[in-house]
Amino acid sequence: MNLRPILLLAFAASLTGGATLAATNYASERAAIVARYAAEAKQANPNFHGFSADAGKAFFLAHPGTGRPETPSCTTCHTTSPRNYGRTRAGKQLLPVAVSRTPARFTNLTKVERWFKRNCNTVYGRTCTAQEKGNYITFMESQ
Repeated sequence: MNLRPILLLAFAASLTGGATLAATNYASERAAIVARYAAEAKQANPNFHGFSADAGKAFFLAHPGTGRPETPSCTTCHTTSPRNYGRTRAGKQLLPVAVSRTPARFTNLTKVERWFKRNCNTVYGRTCTAQEKGNYITFMESQ
């Protein structure tokens, strides 16, 4: 009896289980970050009732004109589709920001805060609010 096909199937099943576990961990880590932003948004605005993917999309596509002229919007580097690879002005490739394409996105609070700080200042010329951050992540989760 040839055990090779059985071993290959067992190996493939173990990989699939590992991917499911990783996706679950990513989702719970992202949920904790979103919950943190929700608490901050509620503190800033008692009428806050949740994040909006539509507001996150509008934020992503906006050209506010208040940041650096060479980066007028998120789409300058990330393209108009969050599912696409982007490119920095220096030519470095960026992974898609859509969670469906890059499941580890928005799962490390330190990194999330660092990139929001940098990119909000670059595009918007200011610090983003917790509601804007939560809306943005909610939109990227829907992509």
